[in-house]
Amino acid sequence: MTALATSELARFPEPQGRPHPDASKGWLRRLWPVVRPTRYLLLVAIVGTMIGMAARTIVPAVLMLAIDNALDEQTDSIAPYAWALAALTVVTAVSGFAARRAMFRVGFRVETAMRHAVFDHLSRMSADFYDRSETGQLLARANGDIRAVQMFLNFGPFMTLSLISLLFALALMLSVSIPLTLVTIIPIPIVAFIGLRSRHPQLPAWWLVMARQADVATLVEENIAGVRVVRNFGGEQHEVARMAGVADQLRWAMVKGADVSARYIPALEHLPRLSLAVVLLYGGLLVEDGTLGIGALVAFSSYVVMVQVPFRFIGHLVQMAQRAKASAMRVYEVFDEPETIVERPDAVDLLAGGSRSGDADGERGGLRGAVAFRDVRFGYGGDADVLRGFTLDIAPGETVALVGETASGKSTVARLLPRFYDVRSGAIEIDGVDIRDATLESLRNTVGVALDDPFLFSMSIRDNIAFADPTASDERVRAAAQAAQAIEFIEDLDDGFDEVVGERGYTLSGGQRQRISLARALLHDPQVLVLDDATSAIDVRVEEKIHAGLREATADRTVIVIAHRLSTIALADRVVFLDAGVVAATGTHEELMRSEPRYQELLEHLEEPGPEPGHEPGETPDGEVG
Repeated sequence: MTALATSELARFPEPQGRPHPDASKGWLRRLWPVVRPTRYLLLVAIVGTMIGMAARTIVPAVLMLAIDNALDEQTDSIAPYAWALAALTVVTAVSGFAARRAMFRVGFRVETAMRHAVFDHLSRMSADFYDRSETGQLLARANGDIRAVQMFLNFGPFMTLSLISLLFALALMLSVSIPLTLVTIIPIPIVAFIGLRSRHPQLPAWWLVMARQADVATLVEENIAGVRVVRNFGGEQHEVARMAGVADQLRWAMVKGADVSARYIPALEHLPRLSLAVVLLYGGLLVEDGTLGIGALVAFSSYVVMVQVPFRFIGHLVQMAQRAKASAMRVYEVFDEPETIVERPDAVDLLAGGSRSGDADGERGGLRGAVAFRDVRFGYGGDADVLRGFTLDIAPGETVALVGETASGKSTVARLLPRFYDVRSGAIEIDGVDIRDATLESLRNTVGVALDDPFLFSMSIRDNIAFADPTASDERVRAAAQAAQAIEFIEDLDDGFDEVVGERGYTLSGGQRQRISLARALLHDPQVLVLDDATSAIDVRVEEKIHAGLREATADRTVIVIAHRLSTIALADRVVFLDAGVVAATGTHEELMRSEPRYQELLEHLEEPGPEPGHEPGETPDGEVG
């Protein structure tokens, strides 16, 4: 996996074009920066299509001459006309192959570029964007909506260019018989009017369909991710009923879209066929009068069929274009979301010459790891502040435990330090540098976070640990696993480090996931390590071993521990007690026990979970090995 990821990054260092940021432009004009890198392929497709259409338009003229000159009047040999038709067939086939190949390559390249650009943009979005965004909606826009745009690029240009064949055919029809041509084109203005009218109701109809499809994707994604919660509370029937409701809304939207199409597309497709009846009636009279040859009537009938083809396409083209427009606008909504966590132009590199994995002596380019919170205020979204003037200085190499009631702001500190969010006021500094003045890459290589509910990818345990550093050797991976006390249960698995965990790592227990997450954070080798209740699901006896490993692994590192257990607090050199988003007291555990009644009261409610009767040592109370 890691080698593949590295090669993919080498192939696609940057998205090959992004939609134009000006939302006032039309959707096709906004798409042009993504299409522009394929402009030469697009030119090949256009030229090939026009050559093929010109060749097809000449065929009825050659057929007319063959019938009139070689068969009717018998003034010429049929052979030259036969060879001409064969040559035109070859030209049509070759040009059609080149055009279709080029156009499909344009469509697929644009689709790839759009997916890459969307994913790249999503990777830059701050945590607050994901707090208010539904995963299913984002998945629908990154998949189905982009595919709708790609389908239009694959087929839309062919349908549009088919209108050129209409002009060629009309020119040759006029050269054969002006009166018959004028009678034949009577339905064209009517069809054009209907086509223009059909655009307006189709856009909102297809927008609604796309939105309802995204609702279905959202519900499916939520139920797959939360399947254990659904089953735990016996909610299967309730969720099936919800899906039935959402699916019914999608059905209603698609029926409405079909109703809109049914009003217009039949007229667009069948009105031009009246021209064929006119040709047979009026043209037959002209043949009887001797003013029109049989060959000309046959050719005219062929041209009428050619004229009909673009009109038959108009309905599909309008429908496809409106669907693509609705989808493109939904994708543009993602791009139009501003990046709130951005680097300043003069951002500094905190590592300043240090290596990702650390130098042999533990120094990282002179980085010390001093952390300071200066009167920090922060709240989520439009909510009230969680941190209300949070001020704290942490010395390099110091281990500090943050303790407090629920919602006192402990985990918020862990999210602000790697700049997942920006503070509302105040500042956070590392070695005296405001983290907003640092490059994001160097900041997140400096600060590592291990969470209480870790996320694992559906890949091998080795790759999950090495996600922090894909270039890490097997020895470093094993050393990190050893420090996190994960090596024993990993080696007991059938495939060891090559064992592929299930989605989100749910084939492992909570404690096992936490240990792999901790190993990943240790392999990251950050100068500042944040443990957000990262051992909450681990048995106390195993946790003691982990703490011993952490003391050795983080001897020269700054560690911030979000603590809810006495054993975790014991890991710290200093305890910081938070109350209502501010530092209420600080000192050693013993000092706070003597001087801070609120701290004493909080600790009275902390219980050390341990193996229940019947459980083996190293097992969590829920019965899972952890």
